Amino acid sequence: MILPVFGLLMAMNANAQIKGTYNYLDFANKPYYFGITLSYNTSDFRVSPSSDFILNDSVRTVLSPRGPGFNLGIVGNLKVGKYFDFRFLPTLSFSDRKLEYDYARSDFQQREQIEAVFIEAPFLVRYKSEPYKDIRAFVIAGVKYSFDVASNSRTRQKDSLLKVAPSDFAVEFGAGVQIFFPYFIFSPEIKVSQGLSNIMIFDDNLIYSSVLDKLFSRTFTVSFHFEG
Repeated sequence: MILPVFGLLMAMNANAQIKGTYNYLDFANKPYYFGITLSYNTSDFRVSPSSDFILNDSVRTVLSPRGPGFNLGIVGNLKVGKYFDFRFLPTLSFSDRKLEYDYARSDFQQREQIEAVFIEAPFLVRYKSEPYKDIRAFVIAGVKYSFDVASNSRTRQKDSLLKVAPSDFAVEFGAGVQIFFPYFIFSPEIKVSQGLSNIMIFDDNLIYSSVLDKLFSRTFTVSFHFEG
């Protein structure tokens, strides 16, 4: 579905160029603008075993396969000079992260599935290239704070294998392109997020708290921004 939509947008842009207009000029003098963002994400954990991991005779490996998710958000863009933008994208993010435990003395595998609904607040700086006709490339970087609003219901579950903190702080970086149309800017973007906070909550009553030392979040996101 994405490819036909993208092809239609490119055709609209080509038609505008035939008429001899450059749509980016209509946005060049705007000090700020807003929009919406739709994203697909995949997320997992970077697992750091504890010093007791080698000594335990139960768990052989702990892996974190990627899980799918999606984002819905609002874009706020403030121009800072000709090439820089300051961007704020409050977002509602749905993610599905997993931990898989393989046992040493059997083929039994146990999985902890951690579904989360995050309210995210990314603050980003974007550097843009010179426009080529109505296309402009950019790189982006910044920081993000997120809070899992579904964490309270999850911590009440008695069968939880591991406890995870509801809040997280991460760095983000990525790249994309701006495609200018007569009434809006279409900006596909890819972005990587790396958590800086250890989000594992140690609990003596949970066996998996003894074999793991730290958990850090990781997310890869493909976004489609519509701004104007």
